[in-house]
Amino acid sequence: MPMKADSDAYRRYRLALILIGGAWLVVGAGCAHYAARPLALDRTGAGMEARALGNDDLRRYLAANLGRDFTTAPAAWDFEALCWVAFYYNSALDVARAQWAAAQAGVATARARTNPTLTLTPGFNANAERGVSPWMPAVNFDFLLETAGQRAQRTALAKFAEESSRQNVLAAAWQVRGELRRALVELVLAEERVAQLQAQADLQQRLAELLEQRLAAGAMARREVMAARLVARKAGAAVEEAARQVPLARLRVAQVLGMSAAAITELKFALPAVVALTREQIGAARRAALQARADVLVGLARFEASQTALEQEAAKRNSAVHLGPGYQWDQGANKWTLALAFELPLFHRNEGPLAEAEARRREAAAVFNATQAQALAEIDGAAARQTAAVAQAASLRQTQAELARQTAVVQSRLKAGSADRSELLAAQLEQAAGELALMESRNAMASAAGDLEAALQVPFENFAALAPPSSKP
Repeated sequence: MPMKADSDAYRRYRLALILIGGAWLVVGAGCAHYAARPLALDRTGAGMEARALGNDDLRRYLAANLGRDFTTAPAAWDFEALCWVAFYYNSALDVARAQWAAAQAGVATARARTNPTLTLTPGFNANAERGVSPWMPAVNFDFLLETAGQRAQRTALAKFAEESSRQNVLAAAWQVRGELRRALVELVLAEERVAQLQAQADLQQRLAELLEQRLAAGAMARREVMAARLVARKAGAAVEEAARQVPLARLRVAQVLGMSAAAITELKFALPAVVALTREQIGAARRAALQARADVLVGLARFEASQTALEQEAAKRNSAVHLGPGYQWDQGANKWTLALAFELPLFHRNEGPLAEAEARRREAAAVFNATQAQALAEIDGAAARQTAAVAQAASLRQTQAELARQTAVVQSRLKAGSADRSELLAAQLEQAAGELALMESRNAMASAAGDLEAALQVPFENFAALAPPSSKP
């Protein structure tokens, strides 16, 4: 009989070990696996250098979002097409998209229920009586039962964070669009400035040569000729300095596009179209922007998150319940237990975290109000700059028309013999200087229109296209 009892005890002990081992295998089978993806600096650098406008995936991306055929490259890349190139390649948008994806994963994490805890407690009685198994293994579980809707509040908090990250993608897109507009205006202005300054330098050189001829004929003082030579040299130096600014401006465009400067060396770019909004249009868009701008919606999402965080801290005053069923095989006896555990609010009732959450809600409300005020200031400032730029351009156009009329009068007098060539060159120099000022005013008007567009932030119709592209080189 003792031998049979020992045999039965051994079988039970082996059965308990099998159950414990099976539970361990179940836990181990649920472990997540991941594949390591180390960064290779040589490949990432080469990939950035290989970015080009002729990439097939990029052209399909542009065709899908612009509704145009990009099978062949356009002769001159317009602003809208370049914007979507920047949306495809720009690293700032990649960072915002990655943060959005992380926030989306955070929603899944917050929605998940807490896994139970398994505790294995093997025991051995060294003083067990003969014929009684000395082993007493135990298995205990701990289930967390969240009360007062804490899981729903945690999920809502993660969703507000996800919405904030989603709006940050749009904010990043508007920032990239604004930077690209400024870079293009700067590039076009740099190229046009070289041409205008070269025209002025040619006229100044012709005037200096004419005065030198008069000096040789004894009809001109050397002091005046030296002054004209100095002005001509300064004009030539201004052309050289302006020419050095062109590759720098082109490099800035390449940086915003997320490409290398060599990839766009030979490309031609068109100046972004200027759309001057009326006061009524600005007023309507201003009211809409105060409710739809990306940074305003980010501030709103963060305020709602702070509100939910406050509710979550208030819910924590109701303790969560831990349910702990357990089993123990105690030297041949089957024993079952059921434990209930919860926090006793003896020393505090979560007053500190609750006060912090309430203070953060007030902070989020203040930040939201400041964001709306900043948006309003940006819109009004951009509208004022556009009005001033339009007025300046109109005034300069009138001045330029008057200078052109004066040049035509001098030409007529020169044909009639009542004026000399130096007067005509001086009039042409004034007209060239006026043309340079008018060109810069047109670019200032384009910049002001871009600032106003960025301040109003009319929502993208195809916002989903700002999500990560399917593939990149």
